[in-house]
Parts: sequence; structure tokens; C-alpha cells
Amino acid sequence: MSIQAPIVIVGTGLSGYSLVRELRKQDKKVPVVLVTADDGTSYSKPMLSTGFTKGKTAGDLAQATASAMAEQLDFDIRTHAVLTGIDTAAHELRIGEERLAYSKLVLAWGADVVKLDIPGDAQGRFFSINDLADYRTFREALGGCRRVAVMGAGLIGCEFANDLRSGGYEVAVIAPSDNVMPGLLPAVAADAVRDALTEIGVEFHLNTVVDRVDRNGEGVMLHLANGDSLTADVVISAVGLKPRTELAQAAGLDVNHGICVNRSLETSAPDVYALGDCAEVDGHVLLYVLPLMACARALAKTLLGTPSEVSYGVMPVMVKTPCCPTTAYPPPVSAVGEWECQRDGQNVRAVFRDTEGQILGFAVTGDYVLEKQALAKQVPPLHA
Repeated sequence: MSIQAPIVIVGTGLSGYSLVRELRKQDKKVPVVLVTADDGTSYSKPMLSTGFTKGKTAGDLAQATASAMAEQLDFDIRTHAVLTGIDTAAHELRIGEERLAYSKLVLAWGADVVKLDIPGDAQGRFFSINDLADYRTFREALGGCRRVAVMGAGLIGCEFANDLRSGGYEVAVIAPSDNVMPGLLPAVAADAVRDALTEIGVEFHLNTVVDRVDRNGEGVMLHLANGDSLTADVVISAVGLKPRTELAQAAGLDVNHGICVNRSLETSAPDVYALGDCAEVDGHVLLYVLPLMACARALAKTLLGTPSEVSYGVMPVMVKTPCCPTTAYPPPVSAVGEWECQRDGQNVRAVFRDTEGQILGFAVTGDYVLEKQALAKQVPPLHA
């Protein structure tokens, strides 16, 4: 391995570009190479679920080309590069037949959408929106369509439902859960969000799943497990994300739900790190922006010679459902206690207290969102 080998970052999403920015704040000259399977366009992923409300095309959401980013932050970039392997002993990436040496390697290649194997002949009308290219494809497919079915009532499903409805589309949400955003919101807050979405015209089919999807003219017919059926022009699948781990596992890295790293974001191989949606940091996979940014700041210091562990503060999740503004900080899964809730229409204040009265989590909607900062000061931080 040459001592001149660069820091190599795989992925040009929010993780990859955020890490480069943090590196350049501290060192203007250290060689950096980014490798990406797509065109490397810089964009804000959270904005993908606000595009229809704001009338934004994929081009409107693009912030900078790969070449512009490379010039601005002084790094080399390899776009449309398909990574085929990692040789941790030789400190090399394999891109087809080519080998790229690294001094430090950061895997920031994100997560894949969970794909359901649903019978029927309408798979060409199914879409998942996980990046800017997906968003572009979906908008082009919409064309003159008016009715969208959304599979999944989690955070992303609800955000897209609100966004599409605000954009003038008819929206139906199908999910196996008995309410929206299970695991993130207590029932009273979930009720408020669901009621608000219903009021703006979103149709819900809960406690059921899609059994089959058939072509129906230019659109589709969805057959549900509860015996109901509904029509739509296109279907969005928003049933979750799965960290990309296959190449890491093939290279001998420890993987679980994600690529296993400690609080210094070190994998089980020397000089190999993982960041963002693909990483499982000390047992936690956190698919949100604030944890990612905290990790990027810490990792930049480590890569430049100052070992630093990430320390997660209190990072509430802000849900982009303008019809019912919502912020949540779920208590630990193992927490013992109960929710104290008050609701006035769409305004909910729910606080989770343990048996000693300590606040371990909260969820606020509507007008009570104004209390999110005050509540955040009362809960213990999550340390990965």
C-alpha cells in the first residue's frame, strides 16, 4: 500500500458529501476520492418527500453536479463505478478489473428499499423513492395520473401521502399496522396524524396488506388481504429500508442489521469505516439526518488522526406532515413506564415517564410542537 493512497469514500449521498465537507473544514489538502454507482449529483434526500407540495422536478431538487462538488471541495470522483469487491488485506477496492488503493476506506453507500414479492402482472407500475433518480423516474411515470396507492404507513409513507395530496393527487395508504408510524408514535399521537391526513383526503386501509396487483387498463387493481380492492394509476412501496451489507460481508466484515461499527465508526477490518444508513453503530441503525451528521463530524476527526467517538445527543425526529406537524423522540424499546397524554383535536402532548418519573421520550403534534425543544432538554441523550 502506498503511503500516498487517498481516503476513499464509497457513496455520494448525504453521508459521503457531508463527510467530505467535514474533512475539508480541517484539512484542505488530504487526498480524497469518492466512488459512486450513480452520477454523483448532490441533493437533499429529505426534500424528496416535499417535492410535490413545492412543485419541484428532480432537476429542481438537484443542488450541484458531481464535477461541481469535486471542484468546490477539491476531491477526485468516480461516477457510474460499480464496486465489485473489497480487499481489506491489500487496502484496495475492486471496480471491475481495476484496483483502487486506499489509506482509509469509508463505506457510505446507504440502504436499499425493502422489496415485496407481490403476485400479479403490474410490477411495472410499482415505484420506490430512495434517491433522486428514483424520484425522477416516478415523476415521469406519473404523467397525467391522478391516483396513487402508497404501501406503508411509516414515516416515509405518511410524508409521501401528505406531499402527494398537497400536490393534488388522490392518495390511498395500505399498511398491516393498526395505525400510522408504529414504533415512532404512541397511539394518541398516531391518531392525530392519521385523522389530519384523513381530513385532507388521504384514504387509509389499515390492518391489511396487498395480496395481488393486476393491470387495470393503464393503471392497476390492488387486491387486499381483507377482501377489499381498489384502483390506482401507480403504486409507491414505502415499506422500509435495508442497509446494504452484501459486499461488506463478502469482504469478511462483521454485519448484523447493518455493517457493524463501534462508536469510532470502525468496522472489524483495519482502516475500514462505515457511515450513514448502511452502518450499525454500536447496535443502533438510525436512518435519520441528525445521527448521520454527528457521525460525519466525529469520523472526519478520526480519519485525520484524532480518534473521536460519536456521541449522540438528544435528536428528535421531525416528521414532514404539514397537515399535522409532528416531532417524536421514542423511549428506548426496553424502557419500563407509561405515557402521559393530552389531546385537543390535532394537538397532542405525549410524555413517556419511567417508574421514577424521569422523562425518557415524547411525541408532540400540532400546536404542541412548539414544546419540542423544552422537552428535548429533559430527556437523556442516546449514546450509540
